[in-house]
Amino acid sequence: MDHSGSDDRTRALDVAHLRATEFLATLDDRPVWPRASLDEMLQAFGGPLREEGLDPALVVEEIASRADPGLVAIPGGRFFGFVIGGTHPAALAADWLVSAWDQNSGSASLTPTTVAMERVAGQWMLDLFGLPDSSSVGFVTGGQMANFTCLATARSAVLARAGWDLTEQGLRGSPAVRFVVGADRHGSIDRAARFLGFGTNELIVVDSDDQGRMRPGALRKTLDETSGPLIVCLQAGEVHTGAFDDFASLIPIAHEHGAWVHIDGAFGLWAAASPSLQRLTTGVELADSWATDAHKTLNVPYDCGMAIVRDPADSIAAFRTGGDYLVYTSLDPWDVTPELSRRARGVPAWAAMRSLGRRGIARLIDRLHENAVSMASGLASIDGIRVLNEVDYTQVMFCLDSDEATRALGEAVLAEGTAALTGAAWRGRAALRCSMSSWATTSDDVARTVTAIRGLVADQTPAAS
Repeated sequence: MDHSGSDDRTRALDVAHLRATEFLATLDDRPVWPRASLDEMLQAFGGPLREEGLDPALVVEEIASRADPGLVAIPGGRFFGFVIGGTHPAALAADWLVSAWDQNSGSASLTPTTVAMERVAGQWMLDLFGLPDSSSVGFVTGGQMANFTCLATARSAVLARAGWDLTEQGLRGSPAVRFVVGADRHGSIDRAARFLGFGTNELIVVDSDDQGRMRPGALRKTLDETSGPLIVCLQAGEVHTGAFDDFASLIPIAHEHGAWVHIDGAFGLWAAASPSLQRLTTGVELADSWATDAHKTLNVPYDCGMAIVRDPADSIAAFRTGGDYLVYTSLDPWDVTPELSRRARGVPAWAAMRSLGRRGIARLIDRLHENAVSMASGLASIDGIRVLNEVDYTQVMFCLDSDEATRALGEAVLAEGTAALTGAAWRGRAALRCSMSSWATTSDDVARTVTAIRGLVADQTPAAS
């Protein structure tokens, strides 16, 4: 049966709205970690494809009824795993509109509404971050692609400065590009480098301190000993400790040596929007490119990273395509990212910022930090737990006396269900990490989590004889 009419669409959307709101209403009480395995969910959704189709509303109902055991309570207040924010209400609703509008947002001529909203959202971000207002802001899928996009632009630019046109001449025979990274960089930097043709053994690694911050003296020594086209990667927010590189010291050193400086600020760049935390980003505006991810600290849905480049001409040189059927303006979204066709992923970011306002964004970031401080204090009060990092931003990392006990506690937390946090390794030791990323987290969520962990640690500790 052909279910292609507008009535089918309306009924399917009605079911989706009802089941979505029902799911969101369960967040306060449901276990945070999923209660079904991948194999169980494959069984729930698998089987041969039917010969005949089903009514769209029934399909949506099937999805909702079968999916629940395998869903994670990420939108709730006690998901502290990885660095994943829960979606802000305005951003969630705007994302539904984006899907309904179905706009191909690669071209300003084709979809002026969504491109205008993305351009405004980008300008708001540049203002919040204190970055040059003439920078290009390309909306990509997330932090990984933001880093890739910026570093692809950087590779093209530093080779151009060396007299090599990457677009015309390709990589074969090009001058060797030095790719300098910190010892505690995020894995997405290595992955982006690999996509761009840099092997792990080619990365030049600079020493960092006990919190993961690159050492300025070590950077200078490293750069003094090498020559040629140069890219230096710094970071705003080490993923375990939340530490920020000293941009005011490091960037001038890199620029003295002719480097393109890129900053991975997937979640940390947003600290610049808080008057009380912007000290962490002092000097960040001196860089040449910046990557961030709005699904983290700004709390918009997935599929909303930003690749920011100081000079849009560098982005255009790396990404502008040809095609006599394409319509160009002075600067289109497809000029500054690898994609042509894509959804209007910047619209939820516009909605979140419009809803929160400058002060609301600052309060959101401050609250994430305050929750982290509170969590660290609560955890430190539990016998046997040691907090491993300086809680300057939104990350809390802790451990027990042995790696085995730490890992066992991590498994117990997920099984118990009050909260979700994830494991880490730091300086050769097993650790657990809480990332404060969600607007939905309250002081009660922190207290409930600390109470649950206190009980689990007590259960692990042998009774005194």
